[in-house]
Amino acid sequence: MKPRLFIYVSLAADLSIAISKFIAAGITGSSSMISEGIHSVIDAASQMMLIWGVKTSRKKADDERPFGYGRELYFWSFMVSLVMFLLGGCISLYEGIERLNKPEFTGSPNLSYITLAIAAVFTGISITTAYKAFNKQRGATSFFKAITQSKDPSTFIVLLGDVGDMLGLFVAFLGVYLGRLFHNPIYDGVASILIGLILIAISMLLVRESKSLLMGEAISKVALRKIVAIAEADNAIVKVKKHFSTYLAPDEAILQIIAVFKTGLTTQEITSSIERITNLIKKEFPRVKQIFIEPVAK
Repeated sequence: MKPRLFIYVSLAADLSIAISKFIAAGITGSSSMISEGIHSVIDAASQMMLIWGVKTSRKKADDERPFGYGRELYFWSFMVSLVMFLLGGCISLYEGIERLNKPEFTGSPNLSYITLAIAAVFTGISITTAYKAFNKQRGATSFFKAITQSKDPSTFIVLLGDVGDMLGLFVAFLGVYLGRLFHNPIYDGVASILIGLILIAISMLLVRESKSLLMGEAISKVALRKIVAIAEADNAIVKVKKHFSTYLAPDEAILQIIAVFKTGLTTQEITSSIERITNLIKKEFPRVKQIFIEPVAK
């Protein structure tokens, strides 16, 4: 698995942003700034969980986990999605509702504006880094299709988290600005609620995709058709009867092929055929690390 520098960039940005937001929130008393600070803390915790997931997923297979630890990344990605929903979204909603019940202004909004501007710069750097990694991964595939088809959740989780950050910053700015413009602190509470809803919406998408990967996703239909064609092109194979596949990690898939071989073949001929087909599939699809070909009767 390749190093994921964008996660570390995002972690550094989130920690810096969280500190500045909480300082501004403490001085101004802004509810939306508190929500944004919480959002950044949750994001930083999420990056650390992803880093841990990447690290543990690289452990070599052993007697306890004969197929390796690749799905550790999928598990921690799922946990990150839940954390963003439960903590980030719900706490922001709570803060907004509390501010609606007790609307008030404290401090100067200028510090909030400065903090939001600084946060926007850091978030922009993080988005750029994550987007470059995501673009390299998706190739010519459309943005949303790439998210649903990606086998590496760390990339789209960081990217969508950063997009949520930028949207949250914009909403927080509107909350502070409109509240001061119309002398009505309710706008600040509404902004906090909107930030919570943004977090929840992004988290629901991430939970769905992370759960799908954790449960096990098959190799794409296009790839499977090519794999079947490779197998059936071998002189020893009559036809591929069934095939099963699943991803164990972003760069590792396992494949089982149940095939009908020609009658009259010796054990050595069948073994040689299996070896030929296995090598051809691995050459064409390097992510398929383990292949099991099972001969069956017609």
